[in-house]
Amino acid sequence: MAVAAAAAAGPVFWRRLLGLLPGRPGLAALLGRLSDRLGRNRDRQRRRSPWLLLAPLLSPAVPQVTSPPCCLCPEGVHRFQWIRNLVPEFGVSSSHVRVLSSPAEFFELMKVDCLESTLEKSLQAKFPSNLKVSILLDFTRGSRGRKNSRTMLLPLLQRFPEQVRVSLFHTPHLRGLLRLLIPERFNETIGLQHIKVYLFDNSVILSGANLSDSYFTNRQDRYVFLQDCAEIADFFTELVDAVGDVSLQLQGDDTVQVVDGMVHPYKGDRTEYCKAANKRVMDVINSARTRQQMLHAQTFHSNSLLTQEDAAAAGDRRPAPDTWIYPLIQMKPFEIQIDEIVTETLLTEAERGAKVYLTTGYFNLTQAYMDLVLGTRAEYQILLASPEVNGFFGAKGVAGAIPAAYVHIERQFYSEVCSLGQQERVQLQEYWRRGWTFHAKGQFTGTWRPRLRS
Repeated sequence: MAVAAAAAAGPVFWRRLLGLLPGRPGLAALLGRLSDRLGRNRDRQRRRSPWLLLAPLLSPAVPQVTSPPCCLCPEGVHRFQWIRNLVPEFGVSSSHVRVLSSPAEFFELMKVDCLESTLEKSLQAKFPSNLKVSILLDFTRGSRGRKNSRTMLLPLLQRFPEQVRVSLFHTPHLRGLLRLLIPERFNETIGLQHIKVYLFDNSVILSGANLSDSYFTNRQDRYVFLQDCAEIADFFTELVDAVGDVSLQLQGDDTVQVVDGMVHPYKGDRTEYCKAANKRVMDVINSARTRQQMLHAQTFHSNSLLTQEDAAAAGDRRPAPDTWIYPLIQMKPFEIQIDEIVTETLLTEAERGAKVYLTTGYFNLTQAYMDLVLGTRAEYQILLASPEVNGFFGAKGVAGAIPAAYVHIERQFYSEVCSLGQQERVQLQEYWRRGWTFHAKGQFTGTWRPRLRS
């Protein structure tokens, strides 16, 4: 059994930040970001400011990426099969896929027996137990304050040192003087680890939700439960182990150590660390990709699809696959930008007649994504968080201004939509629910063609 939870956000850089408004890095970043947005209307060709707002208002410039060759495919699932050249492809039955709709449903699914009690029983069993618990967290977010994720997990680690592993990912960009000067919470904007996957034996929950109270009660997020999907569970276990290997290891005395032979993420050479991390993660992706290609070579990629009868004759009781899953990985400090490539390609290929649904709790599309939305012919429905359901609404200090900043960005974008006469094609809607916050993010793309009537 493996349990993995990870929380955080994507990698970003602060430039020119510490020299502005000494002691007020958050305000400096906020003013810089708003200034950049205001100036973009006056000079569309000017490079975007590298100043960044508080996470998650952070969006580093997207580099030019080349779409995979021959990615335009026939209608149906085969139009996405080019993605298997980048990541492993998993074929599962839709009966094993369950999309959860509420925090309460997420809580009921996550609610398991006491982990400490389960570990204790495994020690007292007559036969040796192979029960292992692996927890992956972000270093800066997991270490914030006197009472944090580290202190909460220490008793478990101290009592079961051979069965529990706690890894703390530390971005290689937060180092030196920058690491010393930027205070807690603000340092999370330099870069974070953002995988949120929960593994239990052969079942997987993919989500954007953390494990704090609001995500189980009144914070709307997205959650997909993949039940009894061993190959997918194995892949994410290997991925979490790989990221864990390039992370700092929490010790029973609340210190941290690097894995033997690994470069230190913020004390060692940054280039060497990123190179080693890239190899460790890409080895997992490529080995799983090769494994899945061999597994599916005689099934839905052959001349004829594997039927239920074929599966039964082969001794496989699992339903024939009718759903394909491609886990997209984005680790920009390690030069792994698969999610970026696939997303840009899908948006580029969105043709007339296609519908694209985008949802985000924090509307801050990169310039590349905004250009694609405005430059393609597909219909877009974009669901945003209203200011009142933004997680920063009512916060003290600089953070309290974040919802208004998002409204400003949203209005700027919609002004561009209207100036191009595209308000019928690109529509924006706000999510509002009394007493709730909104954190869901995702993209749904489909094609609807009118049927010819006789």
